[in-house]
Amino acid sequence: MATKSMTETPDGPAAAAILSSAIGCLVIGLMTTGAEISAGLKAALNVYDPVGPLGGKTLVGVIAWAISWGVLHNMWKNQDVGFARRFRLSLWLLAIGFVLTFPPFFELFAAE
Repeated sequence: MATKSMTETPDGPAAAAILSSAIGCLVIGLMTTGAEISAGLKAALNVYDPVGPLGGKTLVGVIAWAISWGVLHNMWKNQDVGFARRFRLSLWLLAIGFVLTFPPFFELFAAE
């Protein structure tokens, strides 16, 4: 295994960007399924009537992404954090977020 020279860029900022985007996607998935489970959450996410709760779901996901990116970037900006492991975690979070936004899944929880 080769060692890094002093001029190479640490992988922490890239890992922070990728992991935070996966966190944002997961939160959107959680909000999507949560809105089907809870009428109160669905109403709270309705921030603009013509759009419905989709606007709130997206807003909460973007806020989660921005906060997690800021925190992770500040923690990892000068570090090597094991990019491969963070990338695999990101893929899992993206997959879970995708499943949570897939209509056949979240419709299982729809109030009838």
